[in-house]
Amino acid sequence: MRLLLAVLSLSAGLATAAAAQTMTVGAAGSGQPPLRCGVDGTFAPHAFPSLQGGVQGFQIDLFDAVAKKLNRPLEVTSASFSGLIPALNSGRYDFLCAPTTVTPERAANLLFTEGYLWTELQFGIRRGTPPIRSEEDLRGKAISVNKGTPYEQWVTRNAERLNLTLLAFDSQADAAQAVIQGRAFANLSGNTVVKFSASRTPQYVADWVLPGTRFHWATPFRQDSGALRNQVEQVIECLKKDGTIAALSKKWFGADPKEDDAERVAFPGFGPPNLPGYDATPNTAACS
Repeated sequence: MRLLLAVLSLSAGLATAAAAQTMTVGAAGSGQPPLRCGVDGTFAPHAFPSLQGGVQGFQIDLFDAVAKKLNRPLEVTSASFSGLIPALNSGRYDFLCAPTTVTPERAANLLFTEGYLWTELQFGIRRGTPPIRSEEDLRGKAISVNKGTPYEQWVTRNAERLNLTLLAFDSQADAAQAVIQGRAFANLSGNTVVKFSASRTPQYVADWVLPGTRFHWATPFRQDSGALRNQVEQVIECLKKDGTIAALSKKWFGADPKEDDAERVAFPGFGPPNLPGYDATPNTAACS
């Protein structure tokens, strides 16, 4: 087995610009106490540095809209993804604004809203590299990932079977750069992020999607925050019904969601169905 875990600090440029910043969105002048959330500010197009300062992206627009519906200010802090869930559990955040893949393991320890996007695990490769057709094409290769993610977990689980080398970085930007520079054969990440990187970087190509890896991208809370989880989920459902999330998806990902995509589907109950933490109580959100 060649399992090499290279954990790198944030590099200069994109990652440094997004690190350890806090910005306020939502109903800033409402007089209500602020909510607090954490986000990975290097995960374009979900959250990434803005030339005007702070971070921008799908997640920022989405939770700005959520907080306005709640009539609450929202303090959004950028940090490395690998530290977000521990910080949430320690009480530093009320929830995470970062797109968080709902796995059974995570659902057993956190409370999630229903998904507002689908995510699939996809590889990005350097232009000119032969396309990946199956897992066998990965055998003996180095795979770059963002540390602390399901992408890292997939490589770790399959490292011995496929003789993989794991290169784990503190930012998705650095993980993609490792492919462009030839240090990694491929980068494994979420499909929206891989496609966005490919649209902005000619030397980076969106390639093979791992079969059977469609998951909810949702909002996690601590297990003692059921009331707040339900409140935020009701707002998310209202933003699905009025077309806000679909419009944000088109803005940031470049295509209209289909009718059965998570941006448009209001799931029954609270949380992702058929996973720990799911509450089948009917969601009777009063949308205005």
